[in-house]
Amino acid sequence: MSEQIHIETPTIVVKREPTTPIETDEIRALVSAAGHSVVGERTQVGPEDSGTYLGRGALDDLSTVVDSTGAGQVVVDDELTPGQHHSVETALPDGTRVLDRYRLVLGLFESGANTRRARLQVELATLRYDLPRVIESAEEGLLNRGVEKGSPVYDIRDRIDRLERKLAEMPDPADQFRKRRREEGFDLVTIAGYTNAGKSTLLRRLADELCLEAEIESEAESGFESTSTDETTTTAAVADRLFETLETTTRRATIDGRPVLATDTVGFVSDLPHWLVASFSETLSEAAAADAVILVADATDPCEEFREKLAVALDVLDEQGVDRENVITACNKTDRLTEGELESRLAIAEAFVPSPIPISARAEANLDSLRSAVRARLPTERATLQMPAGDEAMAVVSRAYDRTSVETVDYDGSTVRVVCDGPPSVVERLRARTEELEFEAETDL
Repeated sequence: MSEQIHIETPTIVVKREPTTPIETDEIRALVSAAGHSVVGERTQVGPEDSGTYLGRGALDDLSTVVDSTGAGQVVVDDELTPGQHHSVETALPDGTRVLDRYRLVLGLFESGANTRRARLQVELATLRYDLPRVIESAEEGLLNRGVEKGSPVYDIRDRIDRLERKLAEMPDPADQFRKRRREEGFDLVTIAGYTNAGKSTLLRRLADELCLEAEIESEAESGFESTSTDETTTTAAVADRLFETLETTTRRATIDGRPVLATDTVGFVSDLPHWLVASFSETLSEAAAADAVILVADATDPCEEFREKLAVALDVLDEQGVDRENVITACNKTDRLTEGELESRLAIAEAFVPSPIPISARAEANLDSLRSAVRARLPTERATLQMPAGDEAMAVVSRAYDRTSVETVDYDGSTVRVVCDGPPSVVERLRARTEELEFEAETDL
């Protein structure tokens, strides 16, 4: 897929809700994050029209607004069916582009795809999304011809087939990631969940490196709860948190004495189908490769939203091949809840997963319980290593401290004895090195 050049386009945002109030801050920020300028909006209260989405009269009004503002694009903060998309597009001035929320986000995913696999995944998801809309937009007299070779429908289907074959032939990134990290001697912990659930704050709390408290209190975590009216700040926060890159952030952490690599995956995005998330997110492959997955759920979400997000997140992880036994559900932001609210969220979570853990990453509440749950899922082998004292033995001791949890180190004259537990692959290499030192000492004698 060729690199896309995004040109700023004057845009009208459209949003419909069954009841008031109708908030457009988020969709405006997403449009701005995509590099476009919002020059107006059209909101509607009431039920969705199955054929035209807004209704014929509202579409006529929208057409007038587009014409008067010179907008070249309309973005609808919802999913449009192929028929609705066609109805909206044909009601607007010629040349007006129509995007719904899903298609807008796909474009943002595209701009953040930095590997060949990710670019192919995004292109495939986009073509699958566009195909029924291309078919719907075809004139009735040309519809049958639309599947012939050389037609737009045929070309899209052909490209979809070729992309599916290419992706199937590419190495599994989860296997590659797992092999690389295992060779380096690290356990793998992945942090997953929806954007604004508090994943980044949790990663900073678990990480060994110190960070500034101001960073934790930044807009990147506070999301749209901020009272700031600075649209530039909001737009930058949206772009950074969601779409600047599809890559991950990885930090070294120590979990109950065990060194691990903790990775914050790209966040799931509200109001997007999980198939769309799964189709682009190569970063979720790291969840499949992990020894433990911390699924962070925002416990301040309303009960129904909390339930839906938890169900979707677990479905996405299932589709990525993550073993449910390796998933630890952390109900975050408990410092903002009453006792009754917390009990209701935990009851919802318990219907999906065993033993959800209430935490507050921001207030550092109950993180020890979370660490213990992670530690219990890490593959572990215990070893007693005994070797001749000397510089080489000290290097083994240093390696043991760096890659395992060391219980004791005893120095008995000419012998060093280490008791530790850690990843089986690391313990195996330590044993091998210890045996080499013992053999070298015997040979010298």
